[in-house]
Amino acid sequence: MGNGVKEATAHLPEDAEPTLHTPKSKKSGHHDVLSSLLSGALAGALAKTAVAPLDRTKIIFQVSSKRFSAKEAFRLLYYTYLNEGFFSLWRGNSATMVRVVPYAAIQFSAHEEYKRVLGRYYGFCGDALPPWPRLLAGALAGTTAASLTYPLDLVRARMAVTPKEMYSNIFHVFIRISREEGLKTLYHGFTPTLLGVIPYAGLSFFTYETLKNLHKEYSGHRQPYPFERMIFGACAGIIGQSASYPLDVVRRRMQTAGVTGYPRTSIVRTLYTIVREEGAVRGLYKGLSMNWLKGPIAVGISFTTFDLMQILLEHLQG
Repeated sequence: MGNGVKEATAHLPEDAEPTLHTPKSKKSGHHDVLSSLLSGALAGALAKTAVAPLDRTKIIFQVSSKRFSAKEAFRLLYYTYLNEGFFSLWRGNSATMVRVVPYAAIQFSAHEEYKRVLGRYYGFCGDALPPWPRLLAGALAGTTAASLTYPLDLVRARMAVTPKEMYSNIFHVFIRISREEGLKTLYHGFTPTLLGVIPYAGLSFFTYETLKNLHKEYSGHRQPYPFERMIFGACAGIIGQSASYPLDVVRRRMQTAGVTGYPRTSIVRTLYTIVREEGAVRGLYKGLSMNWLKGPIAVGISFTTFDLMQILLEHLQG
């Protein structure tokens, strides 16, 4: 019996742990899901709140034909502060929280579940998945979360680019869109969102998990320090957002077409219009430098918070 176990595990990579197929109680499974949901919700809320002013500024440039520059971005932040007050920089953040909390909770929880499913299929623990399944787990997690929370993302984009007089709160946005534009408008821009979230979530989770595995392999420490997690998350954010950014610009244009004067068109037509009027690089990568500033901060905070919350909850349960 002992020889059989040795033979079965002899061909596994050194950093991979063989999955022990012991039955897991339903109670334990529910605790894992709940802890993932709670950790993900907190991670998303902290990350987005930290970069909300930069995020709002980026969206305003994305949905207009105005040329982006760091100087113009910070000028917009400054005049918004002077004319509307300090807290106006967080306008739309309530809608962001309504979207981000369930989105992040679902995404992180789904990622843990997909890692377990793929881990069982490949015979590895989730953290030691081979590269392609590791990428797939992230992409599936992002797709799941985006599909379930997309209308909230559209509402948040509308609130970010309109004055207070147009939409007083989240519910007002839903009511006006439903009455004036139809319920199907709530999923306008969903296609570029889905096409963008696959490489974004896939590469973000893949990069973060890969860097943690490399750290474990070469440092000899089982867990990275918090600042190291922040660095890994920042790298993940840069790679993921750079790969999917043009589709982010397209989806913002489609989401806000009803209030910015642009006609409501298809993803191909929107893409063509941006390239024709503003150029491929200037149009499709408008605000990317702002994203390189806020993205690593947000993703770093998000991944670090999730991991530390998971460790804390496991400690409290133990």
